[in-house]
Amino acid sequence: MSTPHLAGVELAGSPDLPLLVCGPSLGTSATALWSPVAALLGDDFHVVAWDLPGHGVNRSVPTEDPTMTDLAAGVLAFVDGVLAARGEAGGSFVHAGDSVGGAVGLQLLLDAPERVRAAAVVCSGARLGDEAMWRERADLVRRSGTPVMVEGSARRWFRPGFIEEQPELVTGLLRALQEADRFGYASVCGALATFDVRDRLGEITAPVVAVAGAYDVAAPVAGMAEVAHGVSDGRLFVLDRVAHQAPVEAPAETAAAIREVAGLAGPPDTVAGRVEAGMKVRREVLGDAHVDRATASATDLTREFQELITDYAWGGIWTRPGLDRRSRSMITLTALIARAHHEELAMHLRAARTNGLTDDEIKELILQTAIYCGVPDANTAFRIAQTTLDDLEHDPKDTPS
Repeated sequence: MSTPHLAGVELAGSPDLPLLVCGPSLGTSATALWSPVAALLGDDFHVVAWDLPGHGVNRSVPTEDPTMTDLAAGVLAFVDGVLAARGEAGGSFVHAGDSVGGAVGLQLLLDAPERVRAAAVVCSGARLGDEAMWRERADLVRRSGTPVMVEGSARRWFRPGFIEEQPELVTGLLRALQEADRFGYASVCGALATFDVRDRLGEITAPVVAVAGAYDVAAPVAGMAEVAHGVSDGRLFVLDRVAHQAPVEAPAETAAAIREVAGLAGPPDTVAGRVEAGMKVRREVLGDAHVDRATASATDLTREFQELITDYAWGGIWTRPGLDRRSRSMITLTALIARAHHEELAMHLRAARTNGLTDDEIKELILQTAIYCGVPDANTAFRIAQTTLDDLEHDPKDTPS
């Protein structure tokens, strides 16, 4: 088919700033989804966003289903217009996309690698769902309209409690879903039905940050870890209080991930900055309950040690951009097994799951330690891992705490 027409909006910043292009998830509008993030990035980027066919300001609907390649070409045509207006025809940009917007970002990285400097792939994946599911959904929406998707989308899109906490944001997104053209929505389902670039991730060389939601059932953490691990320069951020719409559920964290992948943020360079950043990472990796307990139980004897760990380990090391959190978890587990720090091992096994490691990857890591650390060490590690992972199966939201 011909390249679909994609309209867009300007959300923040001025044309003299680097260009950030944002893409929405299926059933949302760019304005409803990305405005909270854009408000935080207006000093760093000229933020524009594109809408899917029949969504938001883009009322154009293709006569046949596009492929993801077609959608990527439509985005590039839209961006070329923006760049020409900025006096930068043919220039490059940073892309951030949620769900299908993230899939389009991966396609752009493959089809126009010289144009995309860096990308944030948010609550998405190299393959989303399966073909039969998307075909069935497309048929349902063509017959019944997009309002039929509202109830199920509300369950999938947001973590527990978010609807009650942020009703205006939720209403804006669900209204965009209700107002989306049924045939435009169905056409995007067609693009998702055939999208699968898992075997091509290694071709992507630009920096990529995969931002995953711990509660996301539509784009699970394991799929996002596959993206971060599969590209040449990838990092994984797992947001523990997010489902499928990170730009509205966690705008500050999403904005920080975009800044980092674009090269606008580095490790904090002051003690106060390290402590603040370290506490944030410590809570994201180990969980609020664990950190709250450790802080509450600090005494005059141990308090300065707690502060040292937050500053030096979490603020000085875990915030560094050179390794993603999956890699840091692997290194940490190996060191804890080698030194027989069993209490810390149980805690960091839970953290490793938060950071995107699967049970099979943990198994392989422990098998590796049997060779290089010793069979008795691995035997004990397997026993601790079995108990810890069994506990997580009974309560999957029992994050490191």
